[in-house]
Amino acid sequence: MVFSQHEHNTQRVAALDTRARALKLKPGMGIAEARAMHPFIEVVEADPEADRRLQEGLADWCDRYTPLVALDGVDGLFLDISGCAHLFGGERAMFDDLLSRFFHQGFDVRAGLASTPGAAWAASRFGGALIVAPGEEEELIAPLPLAALRLGLETRVRLEGVGLRTSGALMAAPRAPLVRRFGKEVVLRIDQALGRVEEAISPRLPVPPLSAERSLPEPISLLDDIEALVALLARQLKIDLERRCEGAERLQLNLFRVDGALTRISVGASRPLRDPKLIQKLFHERLIALESDIDAGYGFDLVRLCVVVAARLDAAQADLDGAMSDSAGDIALFADRVRARLGDEAIRRPRLVESHIPERAVVSESFERRPTKVASAERKAIAEPSPRTAKDRPVRLFNPPECVEVIFEAAREGPSMHFQWRRASYRVARSEGPERIAPEWWREEKGIGARDYFRIEDDEGRRYWLYRQGDSRPTEMPPQWFLQGIFA
Repeated sequence: MVFSQHEHNTQRVAALDTRARALKLKPGMGIAEARAMHPFIEVVEADPEADRRLQEGLADWCDRYTPLVALDGVDGLFLDISGCAHLFGGERAMFDDLLSRFFHQGFDVRAGLASTPGAAWAASRFGGALIVAPGEEEELIAPLPLAALRLGLETRVRLEGVGLRTSGALMAAPRAPLVRRFGKEVVLRIDQALGRVEEAISPRLPVPPLSAERSLPEPISLLDDIEALVALLARQLKIDLERRCEGAERLQLNLFRVDGALTRISVGASRPLRDPKLIQKLFHERLIALESDIDAGYGFDLVRLCVVVAARLDAAQADLDGAMSDSAGDIALFADRVRARLGDEAIRRPRLVESHIPERAVVSESFERRPTKVASAERKAIAEPSPRTAKDRPVRLFNPPECVEVIFEAAREGPSMHFQWRRASYRVARSEGPERIAPEWWREEKGIGARDYFRIEDDEGRRYWLYRQGDSRPTEMPPQWFLQGIFA
C-alpha cells in the first residue's frame, strides 16, 4: 500500500508500508513511476488532517503516563516522564507497558527513553526500542547518521559534502569552524542531545495544578461506578485544596478507555469549592446530560479528576449548631448544577452598569465567577448605580421599548389621557413626570435622543413607565411614545 500526496503539480509517494518498502519504493517518488515499476500496488490518497487528529488522539491517551505530552512533527510524540516512572514500577516497566498497549491497539511503535529529548529522539528513530542510561548519550549517537541530531536536510547535505557523514565525526570536529560555516544550529543540536544545553518540552495542553487518579484492575462502564470514583477522587483533592487554602473553579474528569480513547468532561463553579459532595453533584448533572454521548467501549481502566482552575478559598465560620448559613452559596450551587446539565448559557444573571439609557443599564452575563481584579479603565464601566436611582426604576424593562399610541381628550376636569398597548386601551388615572434622560454625550447613535419619562398609573392601579421621544411642542412631526417597563 502506498499513500500519495499532491506536490509540485504531480502525485508523489507520501508514505508506504513495509511490503512496499521491500519493493524499493521510496517517499518522494512519483506515483506514475511507482506504478510503472509495480502495477499491482494499491494507492490511497493521503489525508493529513485525519493523521493530525489521530496523532492528537494518541497524545491525549498518553496523558495517562504524564501530563507533559508534546507533538513531534507529524508522526511522533514527546513524553516528559520526570517524576512519573515510579508510579508504574520504574522506567522499564513503564516503557514496556506503553509499547504493549500500543501494540494491542494495532500500532507499530518505536520508542526511546533517555535523559535528554535529543537522545530519546535518536533512540526511537534509529534504535527501535532502547533505554539509554544517563551518560551513554554520546555512545548511542556517535555511529548514527547526521539525521539523528535533528538537523535540516540542507545542513546535512552540506556537512556530507565536506566528509562529515556520521554524528560521531561531527561531534569530533572543531566547534568554531562548524559555527562559522554551518551556523549555530549544528552545535546546539549536539549539546541538546548530550545534555549540555537544557531543552524544554512544551506540552500541548496546560498542566493542571492538582489531580487525583485511580487505576482500575477491571474496567468500568456504568455511570454509577464513575460517580462513585468521582466522590472518591474529590475527597483526595480536598486534602490538597485545604492545604493550599484554595477551591476549585473548574474541574475536569478524564476517562481513559482500554482501547486508547479518552473522554474529557468539564464542569465549572461560580464560587470556589472543595466539598466532595458538591463536586459529585456537579458531575452527576453533567454525566446525565452526556449519558448518550459517552462511549464506554470495553470500559475505562483509568479515571483522573483534575483541578484546572483554582482560586483562594478561606475557611468560613460555622454557626453555634455547626450549620453553615449561605443563601448565596445555595443559589450559586443551583446555577452551577443547571449549567452542568444544560450548558453554560442555560442560566444567566443581570448586572447593573453605568449608563443613562435604561435598556443599556443592565447587561446579561454568564454565571461564572467574576474576576477579582478589574482593570482601572473598566472600573467605571461596571460601576453600579446608586440604590436611590435603582428603586425608581420598574422591575421589568422591555428591550427594545414597545411603541404605544397616546390619546389626549378634553374633559370638564381638564385634559384626560389614555394609551393603547398590545391592542388594549388603558385610561390614565395619575401620572408623575417628566424626568429627562439623555444619552451619554460621548456616544453618538442614531435614533437615541433625549427622552421624557413619566410614571403612570391606570384606573385599575397598574403602573407603567412611559417616555416621550421628540419635542412636545407642536411641530410637523408629533412626538412618539414608548413603553419602557412595568412596575411591580
